Order: sequence, then structure tokens, then C-alpha cells
Amino acid sequence: LPPPPQETLSGESEEESNGVNLMEFSDEILLHILSYVPCTDLVLNVRRTCRKLATLCLDKSLTHTVLLQKDYKVNKDKVKQLMRDIGKEIYHLNMAGCYWLPSSTIDHVTRCKNLVKLNLSGCHVTSLRLSKMLSTLQHLRSLAIDVNPGFDASQLSSECKATLSRVSELKQTLYTPSYGVVPCCTSLEKLLLYFEILDRSREGFMLSGQLMVGESNVPHYQNLRVFYARLAPGYVNQEVVRLYLAVLSDRTPENLHAFLISAPGSFAETGATKNLLDSMARNVRLDALQLPKAWINGSGLLQHLKFNNPFYFSFSRCTLSGGHLIQRVINGGKDLKSLTSLNLSGCVHCLAPESLFRKAEDDIDSSILESLVVSCCNLRHLNLSAAHHHSSDSIGNHLCQLLSRLKHLLSLALPVCSITDVAANVEKPPRASNLVPQTFGRKVRIGIQTCPRNLGDQANQKIESSVFWALMGSLRFLETLEIIGSSFSSAMPRNEPAIRNSLPPCVRAQSVGDSEVAAISQLTYLQSLTLAQLPNILTGSGLVNIGLQCQHLRTLSLANLGMMGKMVYMSALVDMLKHCKCLRDLRLEQPYFCAGTQFFQALSHCSSLQRLCIVSRRGTLQSDAVMSFMANCLEVIMCHMFMGESLTVCRNLQQSIVRSFQADRPALNVVIFPLLHEDLTEVIRDVPMRHLDEITLFKSRVAEEPPNLWW
Repeated sequence: LPPPPQETLSGESEEESNGVNLMEFSDEILLHILSYVPCTDLVLNVRRTCRKLATLCLDKSLTHTVLLQKDYKVNKDKVKQLMRDIGKEIYHLNMAGCYWLPSSTIDHVTRCKNLVKLNLSGCHVTSLRLSKMLSTLQHLRSLAIDVNPGFDASQLSSECKATLSRVSELKQTLYTPSYGVVPCCTSLEKLLLYFEILDRSREGFMLSGQLMVGESNVPHYQNLRVFYARLAPGYVNQEVVRLYLAVLSDRTPENLHAFLISAPGSFAETGATKNLLDSMARNVRLDALQLPKAWINGSGLLQHLKFNNPFYFSFSRCTLSGGHLIQRVINGGKDLKSLTSLNLSGCVHCLAPESLFRKAEDDIDSSILESLVVSCCNLRHLNLSAAHHHSSDSIGNHLCQLLSRLKHLLSLALPVCSITDVAANVEKPPRASNLVPQTFGRKVRIGIQTCPRNLGDQANQKIESSVFWALMGSLRFLETLEIIGSSFSSAMPRNEPAIRNSLPPCVRAQSVGDSEVAAISQLTYLQSLTLAQLPNILTGSGLVNIGLQCQHLRTLSLANLGMMGKMVYMSALVDMLKHCKCLRDLRLEQPYFCAGTQFFQALSHCSSLQRLCIVSRRGTLQSDAVMSFMANCLEVIMCHMFMGESLTVCRNLQQSIVRSFQADRPALNVVIFPLLHEDLTEVIRDVPMRHLDEITLFKSRVAEEPPNLWW
């Protein structure tokens, strides 16, 4: 028999009595543990606890790269102390999106004499401060900045320009027509441009795409390998990007291997851009490609472009047919094992042999999808959303069955109508729309069975044999999933008034509901989930399964689930949220949503929650419940609510939140505003770009950009 346990001495800690002492771990294990602690905590707090940690916290593996971009508790004083203590040890510094820090904070970056990479996107930086800072950073090779109104390149010193001449990677976000620092960067190999210029000023004046007088118009592209441009809606952005492209059209860099332009709406091809594309077809071999739809539609461009080892393609919103996709891009399956990311969002004919006489709702050609799956077997990111991809009733050729072969997928976006089990449609139980109107029908009790019990039981028995259930079971390592209705559009488009009416869902999508949502719970490693326009949600019971099983879920976006005249899944949502301990971002878009005590009490269980966005036409809120939630959830730094309440109610609540919590949460950003108010666009323009782009505005994010586009 084992000896009886000895009694613990009164002064002995529990760890010592169990034989476990954190300080007895090897340095390698401790360094790995410490790598998960924010750098500000390591340097300013943890290293002061004991001598061993004081040494380890200053190890080069922990101070080489400092990430402050989502350290929402950092303030000016902490940054100042951090730079003073370890500034010389920092080689990579990421302060992207630190919108709450005053511009004077940037002055302390000058202590980081050995910086090689610096990201200041979203930070307030003037021309003079930028000049002073860059003058001291002689080793800098990678830079990300914003160019705001008032930027003046003539204020940059010669020392600053010398530093810029050595920069090989530049990411520039433009809020005003300007070349920014591009003409000073004579050694550029990677150029990322984000155009966020508005067509009108705050005073209502129309803006011009002409650059300021005196700006150089000779960017240096001779060494360029990567060119990326993302345009927000607006004609000014299109005018300015054409000025950047003009130099490329004169002489295409021979080392160019990635050329990507993401432009919403119509962006017409001009003579200059046609010359650029012709030059690319003759002189370069690409590894990544994305072009505006007007540049591809109806042209033979893809037939002439040459590819080396492509890793990213985006043909979003193009009319490219499946026949052209196979023949001109996939090239009969040759050399496409390298492709890891493919965006076919809004490419309505990409799975059909031709598009001339085809309707968007016609069945897909499974042989095209099969060729795609076989040729691109290493895909990790695939976007097929915003299109009607209807499978035929052929056995084994359903879209879900073919996609299940892609074992390396990490992110996937599909239209709702594509996951319907065709065989089940023949003998499916009556839809909720047959019993309860999809719009403004009679009231139903939440949680009550809305179809005959025997039919409901039959449906539950069939779900585990459905093609979507099998797909979810085969993609066990999937981290991001988007299931979005093909006709869904958010009530909050960019730079426009709120949409008051939405298009009805696809007929094939009418049967997609709770059972399909329950199938998603098989994704144990799921981190991000988007569900939009699932019309047959009756109780939302599948959401509870996801909350219980998907314990790594960090981002959740739900929009227009079930019938539109009533919030039918509140009870299930409340139960789900009680289990989402890792949830950080929550976006809800649902008409008639009641943001009251029941909801916010459940949301208070999400102890990691940082950002909340609610969009609800005719939705209501309870101010006391919101204030109590903000007091209980100490990590929340963003609260955006666009509801049906009056402007007075919204303003009073917003002011109360800011007054009560801003002092303890420096990054706090609160916007509470009537959804249908005429000044909504003016309010939106003041939202920090980080929140606007990542959560407030709805969009599909799978394969939106090439993987690892920026560090």
C-alpha cells in the first residue's frame, strides 16, 4: 500500500504541497508561457515579481517583436515607459489601430533605434512628427502609415527621406488625395495602398481626385514585387489610384509577381490600364492576381497572363464562367497545387460551363467543381458566397460532397442555398413559412414546436445523414465559416443611407434552419462564425450546440435569422452566450431586436468580450441594462448600437457610457445612433477604421486578401 499522505505544514503553499512550482520549470517552458502575455504587462508588471522573471521578461525572444495593436489597455504613459525600458531591444513594433493614443505618443518611438518594421496604421501622425521620428530610424525597412488631410511631403527632412529611400515595404492608407511618402521610397518591393477618401467633405463640398500642387508624380516601381490596392466606394478613390497606376503602365517591373486591385462597383478600364495589363501579359509571371470585374469581363486577358506558382486568385463579382476558369486559370489542373486561397465571391457563373444563356439560379456543373477540387487540393481559404450554387440530384455530386475532399481548408464561405440537401427536399417537412408568415405574421411562442411532432422527429433523424452534416464532419480543422444568403444585403452599407428593405431569400434556401446550424457544432476548432439570412430558423436550438461544442469561438456574426417580423431565437441565443467564454467580437443584425435585461445578462457571461455591434431596424434597447452590462464586462471597449430608438435616447445613453467608463478604458469607442437617421453616414465616418472594417460593416472576409499580406 502507498504511504499515507503527509500533512501540509501551515506555512506551505498549495503549489509546494503538490510538488508544483512554476519557477522550477525550464527557461524554455517559461518563455513559451510568457509569450502569451502582452509585452506591456511583461515589462511593466511581471518582471518586477522576482529575479528570475526579471531576467526572462527581457529575453530577446519576447522583446524583439512588440505588438500593441489590440492591447486596448495601453496608454501614453505605458508606451513611454515601455520604450524607455526596452526601446533599443525592439526590432518590430506594431501599433496599428491605436487610435486612442495622442499623436505625441509617437515621439517615444524615436528610442527604438534598431527598428526594422514599424506599423502605425490608424495612429495620429502629422508630417512633422513623421519626419522627426523617421530621421532617427536608420535601419527601418518596413513602414505602415496613414496619410490624412493636411499631410505635406515638403515638411519631410533630408534625413527622413534618406530613411524612406531604404524602405522596401510600404503600407499606406489614404484619407486625402496624395502620393504620401511613395515618391521618397526608391527601393520599394512591396506596396500596399488603401484608399479611404470620401467624395464629399464634412461641409458638403465635392472633392477632387487631383493631387496637391507640388507633389512628385514619379513613384519608383522598378524593384516592385507586390502591388496591392483596395478601394472604398467613391469616384475620388478611383481617380487617385489611376495616378498611382500611370507609372506602372509606362514600365512594368520585371520582378512583379503579385498584382491585386480590389474595387467595389464599376471601375472602368482605360487605355493606360489596358497597356499595363498587356505589358504584364508579355513580361511577368504572376503568383497572385485580383482585378476589377470590368477589366476581366468580356476580355481575353486571362488567356494571355502567365503564372508561376500561384498562391492567391480573386475573381470576386466577375462574370467568369466555369469553362473559362478551368481552361484559362486552372489550365487543366496543371501546377495549381500551390494555390492556397481562392475568392469566387459573387462569381455567379463560375461553376457553370458557360454564362451566355444561363440563369443565375440554374444547377451547377459538378464536373467543374470536381476539377477545381482535384486541381487545387491544397486550398486553405475558399469563398463561394454571394451566388446561387444549386446542386443537382445526382448522387455523389453535391457541392458539399465535393468540397469535403479539401482536407486542408481553414476558412470557407458558402451561400445558404448551396448547403441544401437536394434529396431531402423531395420529402422534407413543411417549412415554417407554410405555418408562420416570413414577414409580419401572428405571434408564436419561442421554443414551441411549430410543425407536427412526428414530422419534426423525422427531420432530426435525417440531419446526421445530410450532405452538410457530412461536410462539417470532414472539415474538423476549419477555423472560419461563413454561411450567407445569396441575396442578403446589410442594412448598413458604406457611405450610403441605411437600407430599409431586403430582398427575399433564395427558394432553395427556404429549408435551411436549426438542423443545419446544429451541424456546425462539429467544428471543434471554429474561431469565427457568420450566419446571415437563414429563413427556416424556428427556435435557434442549433446555436446552443455551437456554444457548448465550439469553445474556441472568438467572433460571432448573426444577421436576419428566421422570420423578419420577430426575433424568434432570443431564448437560444441567451443560452448560447452563457457558454461563449472566449468570445471577443459579437455582431447582431436583426429587425425588432430587443436589447434588454435578458440579453445583456446572458452577454455578461462572455468575460472576454471586447466589441459589440447591434444593427436593428425598429429595434429597442434598455439603457439601464446596457449600463449594467458595461459595468460588468470590463474588457468591452467598443459598443456600437444602431437601433430604432429616438436620437435623444441614443445620445443620452452614449454620453452616459462615455462619462462612466472612458477614464478606465482609454480605447473606449461608443456609437449609439438611430439606424434610419439621415445623418448616419456622418456618424459612421468618425468610427475608427479598425472597428469599421473588422466588425461594424458586414462583409464576407474569407479570402478577402492574400494570406500574410502584411506582418
